[in-house]
Order: sequence, then structure tokens, then C-alpha cells
Amino acid sequence: MKKHSAQTSGRKVQARHNDQRILDAAREVFLANPEAPIALVASRARVGIGALYRRYRSKDALLGRVCLDGIQRYIAEAEAALADPGEPWAVYEAFMRRIVDADTHSIVLGFAGAFRPSKKLFQEAANCQTLNLRLFERTKAAGVLRADIEATDIAVIFEQLAAVRLGDPQRTAQLRHRYLALVLDSLRARATAPLPGPAPTWEEINDRWRVP
Repeated sequence: MKKHSAQTSGRKVQARHNDQRILDAAREVFLANPEAPIALVASRARVGIGALYRRYRSKDALLGRVCLDGIQRYIAEAEAALADPGEPWAVYEAFMRRIVDADTHSIVLGFAGAFRPSKKLFQEAANCQTLNLRLFERTKAAGVLRADIEATDIAVIFEQLAAVRLGDPQRTAQLRHRYLALVLDSLRARATAPLPGPAPTWEEINDRWRVP
């Protein structure tokens, strides 16, 4: 009985390991080319195409899972920031740095409009937006953010930083944090000229995910 239990446990561990390899490979392959065939993901992950299809019935399902992982990472970071009782600006700055490191918004840039999101993905995205807004409003209420900035501005700023890709991953990360430092400096509450034009709406941001 113990031997059977150990074998079952071992298979589950291997299955989780294979699944993570597939997700890591999918993120890498599809961020480079959203039109890439799913067979390339299997090859990059070093698993059989049959093993991949047993986990994900279609390319849309695989893209959805990669997106879901990114959203859930963002949710975890937002929840951690909301639970942090530290000085508001320091908490928000640290949160923004963690999101840039997690590279969650490369998924938005690469996958928006490339597949039909599931109901669960939309639900998690809505939860993500709610937490994001709570954290932003708490920070703004503390008086440490400029008055004319909105939560949707932050979403677009994350996308702009994710678009920075030069050299190897280490150089890319260095440059993203360089430009994040400039952004953070511009977000601080101080006497500044007002921003031109209104902030984007959530409808404008979310419409990119709707497939005709």
C-alpha cells in the first residue's frame, strides 16, 4: 500500500513538473510569436504532443492558462501590498517593482485579441481590477500620488515598461527598472503641470481581449 501511494505521489509530482515546463515553454514561444504552432511548445518543453493535448485540448486553452497564471500572480502581489501596513508610497513603489519583475504585462501585449478568453479568465481579470483599484485608491487617498493620475494610467504604464526588450533578459530587466524609476518619480505628488487628455477607461483596456 505504501509503495502504491509513493508511486502515485511520484506521478503527481512529475505531472506538475511537466505542466510547469509546458507553461514556461508556452509563455516563451507565444510571447515571441503568438501565431506559433502548439507543436513548438511541446518541443521546447521536451514533452510529447499527446502529453500536451491531454492537459490542454487546444491552443486557446493553453494561452488561457498562461494568461490565468499571469493574472493570479498580479492578484497575489496586489493582495500582499494591500496587507502591508507600511508607508503608502514605499508599499506602492515596491508593488510596482515586483510587477515589473514578474513581467505580467508582456502577456497583455502578446495575447490580447489572440484567443477567446474563458469565463473564468474574465472573472479573475475582474477580481484583479478590483484589487488593483483598491490599492491605487488607498495610495492616492494617502496623498502620495499626483492628483490627476488614474488606475488605468498605471495599467498602461506597466504595458509600456513590458514593451522594453533590448539585449538579453538581464539587460532588459535593468532597462525596465531604469524607466520605472523615471515613472515613479513622475507619479509623486508635487507641483506639476496637468496631464493632457483623460486617462483611458477600463472599457478601452478590456476591449482588446474581445475576439470578433
